[in-house]
Formats: sequence, C-alpha cells, structure tokens
Amino acid sequence: MNYTEIILKPLLTEKSSILTDSSNTYCFEVARLANKNQIKNAVEKLFDVKVIGINTLVPSTKSKRFGRFVANVKGNKKAYVQIEQGQKIELFKSI
Repeated sequence: MNYTEIILKPLLTEKSSILTDSSNTYCFEVARLANKNQIKNAVEKLFDVKVIGINTLVPSTKSKRFGRFVANVKGNKKAYVQIEQGQKIELFKSI
C-alpha cells in the first residue's frame, strides 16, 4: 500500500482538536487493512514528524435500509497518532 492510500483524511472534530491542544495527538481516518506499523511509517514520511504512539479503533457496523432490504454498513478505521512535543502537523497550508 502507498502512504497516501493508508492515510485517507484527517478527522477534524471537537474531540480531536482538544486532543491536539492537550496531548499533541492527531486523529486520522485510515484504511481498514492498515496496521499500526504501516500507519506510523505513513505519518512519519508524509508529515516529517516523530511518532510516539498510535491507538486504533474500528467502529461497529450500522444497519442501513435500502428499500425493503437491510444491510450492514461498515465504519471507517480511526487512528489516534501521538507525536513528540514541539512538533506540529500542518493540516492546512497557510496562504
């Protein structure tokens, strides 16, 4: 897998911004088949930072109705990535 295929997008929520300010932890949506080592390598190469720790979670499936049929829709995998103090990930480039 390519690094850009592993890290799909950053998750910008209220919880993730609090974690970023308090413990220098960033939240990303990642590929379901990616493991912690692949996520660590991708973040270090894409953003040029040193990763301290990673926590991953896969949310449970949700039921969705398609007409008279009911199907389970899989959620996306999340990764909480903690980086060293003093380093920062620029999610948006300033103009």
